[in-house]
Amino acid sequence: MTDDDDRRTQLANNLARVEDRISAACAKAGRPRDGVELIVVTKTYPASDVRLLAELGVRQVAENRDQEAAPKAVDCVDLPLTWHFVGQLQTNKVRSVAGYAGIVQSVDRARLVAALSKEAVRAERELGCLIQVALDAETGLGGRGTAERGGVAPGGVPALAEAIAEAQGLRLDGVMMVAPLIGPYAGRQLAAFERLMEISTDLRATHPAANMVSAGMSADLEDAVAAGATHVRVGTAVLGVRPRLG
Repeated sequence: MTDDDDRRTQLANNLARVEDRISAACAKAGRPRDGVELIVVTKTYPASDVRLLAELGVRQVAENRDQEAAPKAVDCVDLPLTWHFVGQLQTNKVRSVAGYAGIVQSVDRARLVAALSKEAVRAERELGCLIQVALDAETGLGGRGTAERGGVAPGGVPALAEAIAEAQGLRLDGVMMVAPLIGPYAGRQLAAFERLMEISTDLRATHPAANMVSAGMSADLEDAVAAGATHVRVGTAVLGVRPRLG
């Protein structure tokens, strides 16, 4: 058996275990299994793993650093994949990201919306956008603030949603969250995801099509499913413990 065969078997087994976890969480929450989609976070792993994942039926992958994601997307351009960008995005990387990402999950400021719109139009593409919500953000003017992992405070969501909805080349798809490590929701993943669902409900009152809720990772996907997330972002549980970056 080759190394590729070994890796394929490992990934297949890991995917099966994650599938069992998602299915069990859906059953416990009384939700249909097809109501939750898996996004595999492939950061720090090679394009060869992405190819194996595609062979195993994965259709959605995520990256958080453009300098790694851009060449990987080129290597895998022939695959039927949707690439999600989930990291904090600087405006000087927007042109590159707009060339391969189908959805940018980390939209958290008006300046980024303007940059994404400009590059989406230039590339003649439509980019899906999720508003990254940060429950640990300092609430400032208009709900803007700073958060440890990026994101906008809940009070800033309506204005940002309007900016995305009105921007050329962009599509408002919903909201995203990384469970906060500090603040009142630290260590309370289920409560944090339930709060995100409340924010999603408010958003859908004015933007009914923005029904995507991306929440939950390897350690807390069950809480995300219980709260109502439509997408979970799983890396380690599928690909293994990440290599240390030198």
